[in-house]
Amino acid sequence: MTGARFVWWAATIVAALLWAGCGEHGAASKSGGGGAGAPRVASPSPGSKDAGPPAKVVLPRPVNLVWPTPNDAYLRGAPVEQFVQPTVSGEVLSGLFGSTRSGGRQFHEGLDLFPIRRDARGEALDPVFAIMDGVVRHVSAREGASSYGRYIVLEHPGQSPAVYSLYAHLASIAPGIEPGRQVAAGETLAIMGRSAGGYTIPKERAHLHLEIGVRVTDRFQEWYDARGFGSRNEHGLWNGMNLMGLDPLDFYALRRAGGLFALDEVFASQAVAVTLRIAKTKEPDYVRRYPSLVEPGAMLAAGWEIDFGVTGVPLRWRRLGAGDVSGWRAGEVRIVRVDQDLLDANRARRLVRTVRGAPVPDEDLRTVLEQLFGLRR
Repeated sequence: MTGARFVWWAATIVAALLWAGCGEHGAASKSGGGGAGAPRVASPSPGSKDAGPPAKVVLPRPVNLVWPTPNDAYLRGAPVEQFVQPTVSGEVLSGLFGSTRSGGRQFHEGLDLFPIRRDARGEALDPVFAIMDGVVRHVSAREGASSYGRYIVLEHPGQSPAVYSLYAHLASIAPGIEPGRQVAAGETLAIMGRSAGGYTIPKERAHLHLEIGVRVTDRFQEWYDARGFGSRNEHGLWNGMNLMGLDPLDFYALRRAGGLFALDEVFASQAVAVTLRIAKTKEPDYVRRYPSLVEPGAMLAAGWEIDFGVTGVPLRWRRLGAGDVSGWRAGEVRIVRVDQDLLDANRARRLVRTVRGAPVPDEDLRTVLEQLFGLRR
């Protein structure tokens, strides 16, 4: 652990202890997310008579993170079988995040949640709630336009980092939910369903697909055009190929445990699968968009050292000096650390391969680097 990360964690732990010591964890929302809002102001015990009025201590509030459906099974500590919708395999793990499908060979970038209410025809009726305060960035109302079916993307500018949340396979979208609209945590966005493009979800497996993550680049269209996919990008920056999720349950688990004073806690808690260095002076828009993921250091960089999670999400960035990449070609990439056990346990993502005895970026990691830095194949 670097000195900067240790200081960050120490500050987080102190804040958590202060919060726990206050004997209150905030009022739960109707969907069970946990209280948030303006910081509470507490007065410490008075000192001596001539010490003057006591100073007021501002105690932090945890993130107001709301469960996205009316099913409160997770919040009650129930097992995943009581809220997760599996695939046709019937294996409950297939509805969780990660290398959970087809024997670990297929990646699932979200959490699938089943409904608890249905109409007389068996169609899902559960409302879908915004998990945090945010802004509607994208609404895809045409079922066949994406494998997500009808979906909504929110961005959460008030959080650090300012992640997105995505709600897919919707039956219908609530009136007034359109790009630019500000929404509150717990506000109804849609009705859960089974819409999908290119395949059919039977009504008995209707569900909400939830993602929480980061947007890779603001120059996605350039990358998309360069790759020559042969189809029009109907979703702009909010195309699923430009979105990278973390496990939603990591966010909820921290909040349920009394933490999550900032979403940075989730990123800091992720295991690092790959660390690489790249000789690029360019500052990716990812860094400007998520500044809290950059460790303190020099303002100018001759290159970057980046930690990636096992799914390929960039977790932590460090600027490199000229001496760190001396003699390197412009754009040269070198992998400096690999957790092979972690990669082996997550076979659905191809991050590293070996060429002439040396580790190099594999397909999925190469794609992320292309999007971040404009690299070409």
